[in-house]
Amino acid sequence: MINVENHHGTPSNFIKNIITEDLKSGKVKEIVTRFPPEPNGYLHIGHAKAIWINFTLADEFGGKTHLRFDDTNPVKEDIEYVNSIKEDVKWLGYDWEELRFASDYFEEMYNRAVLLIKKGKAYVDDQSAEEIRATRGTLTSPGQNSPYRDRSVEENLDLFERMRAGEFGNGEKVLRAKIDMSSPNINLRDPIIYRIAHAHHHNTGDKWCIYPMYAFAHPIEDAIEGVTHSLCSLEFEDQRPFYDWVIAECEMPATPRQYEFGRLNVSHTVTSKRKLKQLVDEQFVDGWDDPRMPTISGLRRLGYTPEAIRNFVYEAGISKSYGQVDRQVMEHFIREDLKLKAPRTMAVLDPLKVVITNYPEGQVEWLEAENNSENPEMGSRQIPFSREIYIEQEDFMENPPSKYFRLFPGNEVRLKHAYFIKCNEVIKDENGKVIELHCTYDPETKSGTGFTGRKVKGTIHWVEATQAVPAEFRLYEPLIADEEPEEETEVQQEIAGDIGADNEAGETEAAAGKSFLDFVNPNSLQIVHGFVEPNMKEAKPQDKFQFFRHGYFNVDSKYSKPGEPVFNRVVSLKSSFQLPKS
Repeated sequence: MINVENHHGTPSNFIKNIITEDLKSGKVKEIVTRFPPEPNGYLHIGHAKAIWINFTLADEFGGKTHLRFDDTNPVKEDIEYVNSIKEDVKWLGYDWEELRFASDYFEEMYNRAVLLIKKGKAYVDDQSAEEIRATRGTLTSPGQNSPYRDRSVEENLDLFERMRAGEFGNGEKVLRAKIDMSSPNINLRDPIIYRIAHAHHHNTGDKWCIYPMYAFAHPIEDAIEGVTHSLCSLEFEDQRPFYDWVIAECEMPATPRQYEFGRLNVSHTVTSKRKLKQLVDEQFVDGWDDPRMPTISGLRRLGYTPEAIRNFVYEAGISKSYGQVDRQVMEHFIREDLKLKAPRTMAVLDPLKVVITNYPEGQVEWLEAENNSENPEMGSRQIPFSREIYIEQEDFMENPPSKYFRLFPGNEVRLKHAYFIKCNEVIKDENGKVIELHCTYDPETKSGTGFTGRKVKGTIHWVEATQAVPAEFRLYEPLIADEEPEEETEVQQEIAGDIGADNEAGETEAAAGKSFLDFVNPNSLQIVHGFVEPNMKEAKPQDKFQFFRHGYFNVDSKYSKPGEPVFNRVVSLKSSFQLPKS
C-alpha cells in the first residue's frame, strides 16, 4: 500500500499500543482508518503527518485506509481541491483502499437527523447565528436555552422537511441537537447539526439546500464505513463526547472510537487553510503551489521529495501533546535525501566576467567533472573551459580583509575541476564598478594531473562564458517572519462554523489590531539571474541538482521553459542543526 524507506511503519506510540490490544482482545478483527480532508484548500505539511499516521498504522496491521472527502460545506469546497488532494496523497506514496465522499451519505444523515427529532433529541431553531453565539455561554457560565427548544416533535419534523424543500433562506433556521445547555463541555450545548445553504455542491449539484455540520457528519461517516480507529489531531479531543453521543443517539450499527494525537506545527509556518487562502487571494504568493507555501504541492514545486517528507514526519513521531518542530529539522531531511541523489554541478548566480589572457583565443577544452563525489555510481560529465569564464561577484574583492582566500589582485586560486588562475588586472566602468578581471592561468595545475608544486587556499566555481546557459534563480526565505505564528486549529476552522463563526478567528485578529499578514516576510523571495553549465540546457521540471557552494536546487515546474531554466533553491548546503542521536 505504501512505499517506506530506511524504516518500517511507525515508532512505538500510544495509538499503536491501543490497536495492538484491540486486535489481541478480539475487540476488532481488521483495522480500518481513514484520512478525511475537507476539500476547501490544498493539503499542507500538517496533513502529511495525518496521512502518514492513518495509512502507515493500518498497513502495519494488515488493515486498510479510506480517502474520504468531508464535503459538507459547498460554499467553500471545490473540485479543484478534490483533485489536488488525490494527487498529493499519491505523490506522497500512499494509495487508498476506497475513495469516499461525505456527500454520498447525505440521505442517510438526513434520516438519522429525523430519528433524533423523533426521539426528542433535536429541534429547529429560528435564532440568528449571533443570537446562538451570544447564548452559548462561556467556560465559566452556562448557556441559555433557546426559546424554540421545546417545540413539539411534529412541528420540528414539519420545519425540518420544509428546510429540505427549500422554503427558507440561508440562516433563517438551523437544526440543533438537544443535549445540555449547562454542560461544562461547550461542545455539548445544543450544537448545530444542520444549516441551510442554497449553494451548488461539487458532487450532489443542487439536490440539497441543507447540509450537515462537520461534527455531526463525521461520526456517522466513520460508522457507515466501519472505521475502527478514527485518528485525528488533539484539538478534536473536546469534540469526542459529541462524537460518541452522535454514534449512540443516531443508533449507528458500528461503534468507531476516536483517538487524538498532537498535530505537527513547524516554525515560521502557518497551516490554517483560511490564512493560506488569504495569502493566495491577496496575491502575496502566486498560488497554492507557490514554493514558499507549506502546502504539499508548494513543497513539491520547491523541490522536496516524498521520501524527505515521510522521514520528517516519522522523526516528529506520534504523541499526545502539542509541540513545535524547528523548520531546520525539515530542511535536514531534504538535505539527507538529496545528497546522494542530486548531481553536482556549477552555477554562477551573480556573474563577474574573467578573461584568461594567456589562454589561446578560440580554444575550448573539455574537462572531466564528477557528478557526485559521495555517489560514484552517478559517473562524470564533460564541461567546457576557454579563455572567458564567469565567477561569482562575491569571489573577488579588490581590497580584501585578512583571511580572505578567494580572488584578489595578485592572489592565486583554484578553479574547481580546472586550473590555478591569478588576478592581474581589474577593469571598472565609469562609476568605478568592477565589470571584468584579467587573469593568467598555469597550464601545469590542471585538476586530476597530480600537480603538487604549490598550494592555494581558495577554490572557486565558475562557468565557461561562450556556452553558458542563462538561468533564473529563485532564492527563498521563510514566508512568515514570526517564529511561532498564532494558529487557529482545525476545530476552529471546521467546527466553529456550527454557530456561524467561520470568520471568528479573523474577527479576533481584527479586534486585537493585528493580522498574521503583518508577519509576512517581504524578503521571502529574491530573484537573480546568472548562468549554468551547458549540459543544464535540457534540465526538465522537477530535476534536482546541487550547485557547488550554493545549495540544492529544483527546476521550477511553472516558469521554467526548454532552454530557459528557472531554478528554485530548495535548501542551502549546510545548517547548524544536528539531529539528536537516538
